[in-house]
Amino acid sequence: MSSTSVKPPAWFWVVSILALLWNLFGVFQYLFSAFNQQEILESLTQAQREVFEAIPAWATACFAIAVFSGAIAAIGLLLRKKWAKPLFMVSLVTSTAQFIHWLFISNAVEAFGPSTYGMPITVIVVGILLVVLAKKGIQKGWLN
Repeated sequence: MSSTSVKPPAWFWVVSILALLWNLFGVFQYLFSAFNQQEILESLTQAQREVFEAIPAWATACFAIAVFSGAIAAIGLLLRKKWAKPLFMVSLVTSTAQFIHWLFISNAVEAFGPSTYGMPITVIVVGILLVVLAKKGIQKGWLN
């Protein structure tokens, strides 16, 4: 049995590198929030602090799973591996769960203002686009 693969276009590599940088930024954000909680809390108003301190463990776990699975999936794109798609899907689902809590269960919007919607919307749209890219890569034979 022989396996043939099709060479991806140049834009695929550019987007894959940007996807890795995007997801590494998310990993950095997670690690910063996990290891610098006191510094973060000191910079917040009382209402913001209460929201931040009330984040449940499951939402924090979703954050961690989302950023690490996304970063690994982006590496998968660069390696041209099909397993990038399910990892991007895990990242999308867990980030969506985290943001549902942040935007609709917690008082984050009241404490931080309407700009609170910006990053979650951006992350979810990028997540959807990365799943679509991986799917297209599989269909076109760029990923094997």
